[in-house]
Amino acid sequence: QKNKQQQQQQTNMAHAWHNLEVGKEAPELFNAVIEIPKGSKVKYELDKATGLLKVDRILSSSVVYPANYGFIPQTYGDDKDPLDVLVLMQTPVSPMIFLRCKPIGVMGMIDQGEQDDKIVCVHADDPEYCHYNNISELAPHKLNELQIFFEDYKKLEGKTVKVTGFQGPDVAKKIVVDGIQAYKTYVSEQANRPLD
Repeated sequence: QKNKQQQQQQTNMAHAWHNLEVGKEAPELFNAVIEIPKGSKVKYELDKATGLLKVDRILSSSVVYPANYGFIPQTYGDDKDPLDVLVLMQTPVSPMIFLRCKPIGVMGMIDQGEQDDKIVCVHADDPEYCHYNNISELAPHKLNELQIFFEDYKKLEGKTVKVTGFQGPDVAKKIVVDGIQAYKTYVSEQANRPLD
């Protein structure tokens, strides 16, 4: 009886990755779930099994996230996680808030030898940022800030991260389209997996 109640509670809980739609206007505009607020030293991460947010770790280096950081729901990347996003906007937002964003580019990144690109977006409803359409419009300092944060934040953990460069919105949109399709394939494969 107790197991039945627990299962019932789990089915009633919204799962940020699976239950929130990516959005009908994707890849031009889409929803993003923020895991980590701009300025945070805490690395929050979606627990894929429960849909809850967990504290993965406190950053070892004296750095903080330079933008709101999260993921695109109903997408699936090469790292077997939802696609990562950096959302540029005026203020930090609380973890597990979702918002509409517009992709303006992508930061190519290799983390521990694995491709782990970050889609760079602007908040579509922020009057200070919504007019940006291409990552090339950002100040060079902002791009340097993003790159140096990701190359440095794991150094004291003895891990290597390499930013391979920045590309524009067309590449970002293609990654989003591919991620949406990969998610559909992933869900279909999970549904057809034999039960243990």
